Amino acid sequence: MNFKKSLLATALMAFIGLAAFAQEKASPAKTAEGTVGDAKITINYSSPAVKGRTIWGDLVPMGEVWRAGANEATTFTTTKDIMVEGKTLPAGTYSFFVIPGETSSTLIFNKVAKQWGAFDYDSKEDALRVSVPSQQTSSLEERLVYEVKPDSFEIRWEYGKASAKLGS
Repeated sequence: MNFKKSLLATALMAFIGLAAFAQEKASPAKTAEGTVGDAKITINYSSPAVKGRTIWGDLVPMGEVWRAGANEATTFTTTKDIMVEGKTLPAGTYSFFVIPGETSSTLIFNKVAKQWGAFDYDSKEDALRVSVPSQQTSSLEERLVYEVKPDSFEIRWEYGKASAKLGS
């Protein structure tokens, strides 16, 4: 009888563990990839959801450095030197941050690639900063999305969007 109870308890614990594992993470890891000229671009980020919240100006304050995702800082890797908004970004892996604004946002490529959030962000380690227009969209983007295009990359979340021109 005790053997049957132990077996049932073990099976129940295994089922609960599998059910918890099967649930989607709150901010799943995502990757956006593409090429610009002969440079491969890879953006690794955690993709939080809106979940009915106001994102820009509330969850993500305007005018403050944001990790551009969830959990660890987003990373931006380029295999070759590229131009971002007409400025040179050397080949390498960077942590990527955004300072969102109403009409323009600052995109930041920081030399310290491994960071948790923006808690230890140091502007002295910035490899490049560029300003791009902040845009509003008419359709809701529930999850944070990055997209690499042949001549740009884009970040979209909620009703906000920013895009930077890329070149080789």
